[in-house]
Amino acid sequence: MKITFKSDTKPDRTITAFGGLTLMEAAVQGDIDEIEAECGGACACATCHVYIADQWLPVTGTANEMESELLESSECKRSNSRLSCQIELKAEMDGLIVELPPQE
Repeated sequence: MKITFKSDTKPDRTITAFGGLTLMEAAVQGDIDEIEAECGGACACATCHVYIADQWLPVTGTANEMESELLESSECKRSNSRLSCQIELKAEMDGLIVELPPQE
């Protein structure tokens, strides 16, 4: 599947990812360097924070309670904020558009 990452500071980047990975794992494998993933996907930090394009929210779902608490620490939190480590990629996410928050 294809996933496009948008950033204010770099051109759009589209990577190829596989179902079963998390969005964070796919971003790290695809060299999206804004996704730091310091905790390795343990939902213990917010260094994999992304914004999910509104049309994709029904497919990716919304943040759970633990995720929401971690996102509260971000100055850049929005209603469509997610931790990419908590989004498991599925076939229906082909074409997913993800916006990267400004670097804090």
